[in-house]
Amino acid sequence: MINISEELIKRLNKLKKNTFFEILDLVGRVFIVVDYDERVVIGKRGFLPEEKERGLVLVFNNKMKFDWDDEGITANLVFGNTPEKCFIPIDSIATVFSPEIRVQLNTPVFRIQAQEIIKQDTEEKTEKEDSDKKIIDITKMRKKK
Repeated sequence: MINISEELIKRLNKLKKNTFFEILDLVGRVFIVVDYDERVVIGKRGFLPEEKERGLVLVFNNKMKFDWDDEGITANLVFGNTPEKCFIPIDSIATVFSPEIRVQLNTPVFRIQAQEIIKQDTEEKTEKEDSDKKIIDITKMRKKK
């Protein structure tokens, strides 16, 4: 079994991004499936009830203006005739695909585990710092003659 670590999550997120841009370069558009998460912003529209269960499919093309940074994708997307300001955390992207070339990357969503790993790492560092503070240098306690 693969050990879920912060490094694994970072590398999977990098794979998602690389796959996204490779497909975009090849065919000019790419689809993603976004899992429901409170951090995902889909303007005022939000997620519909069935999208909360199955995920939301979004389409990006090479003529759109969007920004993909270390946290995720920021874009103005149009739903019907209504533009919505959107932010999709990279951790919430479950699938990157293209029906034209029949390529699909499915990844597990590790948000909860990632938060637990980061919390655990922080707790371990705090415990070590606390134990380091409890060490007493006895050389300073010797009597001087």
